[in-house]
Amino acid sequence: MNHRVVTVFGGTGFLGRRIVRHLREAGSFVRIASRHPERAKKLFGSDDPQFQSVEANIHDERAIADALAGAYGVVNAVSLYVEHGQETFHSVHVESARRVAAQARRAGVKRLVHVSGIGSDVASPSLYIRKRGEGELVVRAAFADATIIRPAVMFGPDDAFLTIILKLLRRLPIYPMFGRGLTRLQPAYVGDVAEATARALQGTHAMTYECGGPRIYSYEEFLRAVAHQAGLIPILVPVPFAAWHALAWAAEMLASPPVTRNQVELMQVDNVSSPQVPGFEELGISPHPVEEILREMLRDH
Repeated sequence: MNHRVVTVFGGTGFLGRRIVRHLREAGSFVRIASRHPERAKKLFGSDDPQFQSVEANIHDERAIADALAGAYGVVNAVSLYVEHGQETFHSVHVESARRVAAQARRAGVKRLVHVSGIGSDVASPSLYIRKRGEGELVVRAAFADATIIRPAVMFGPDDAFLTIILKLLRRLPIYPMFGRGLTRLQPAYVGDVAEATARALQGTHAMTYECGGPRIYSYEEFLRAVAHQAGLIPILVPVPFAAWHALAWAAEMLASPPVTRNQVELMQVDNVSSPQVPGFEELGISPHPVEEILREMLRDH
């Protein structure tokens, strides 16, 4: 039984809450640091002796330091997909990532796992991908032994990817594709990524893992695979990326845009793991195929 304290930033999010569950199953005492501690108590209960919920804003040095006090390990699973106000890709993925890593080093934390994303690249024309890449650099500069987890696009119950695609395929007899549907995807089940993150925390050296699912699809192949599982036969129509950019630019004026320019940019870049970088296999995990999880999701609904 491992009673070491692990602090998880972003522990109430889509990936973070699953990381918390895996860490608890492994016997760790998990401290969830979030801006909404009551949300963590609702998710995990308030009477679990292996769990503590604390209020912490990743933009606040003191709050981070308090959340890390006495911790053996830390996971930073905070992410931002749409900028709003002072919550920007730079403030979250670079400045706050540096803040967590620097405070972890100062607090004497032994292990840090930073969740990034496949394709993170400081030279990318996409602001989101560029800031993810910068985030990795500042984390390693502040905490040399940090481990980086780069998931492919993640799917699972209550996600913002597969669930939305399924809903649109059901509603739209003619489905507009991003470009010609040639972008390559390697979707990873969120539960597998969470398990990989928890296992990576047990390592002793700085590592980078790229976590992609068991199959690579073109975007069109992926849509057809999802439709097939749901018993649908959609008409897929290519829509040029230039048209998507124009649509997203207009949509961003809405309070909750259905599509953003950042999402369009991401769909122009292949999202697959590199065979040269270790991944699920090296962590002893056999990733779940999309079709298997999708069948379970369809059964549950």
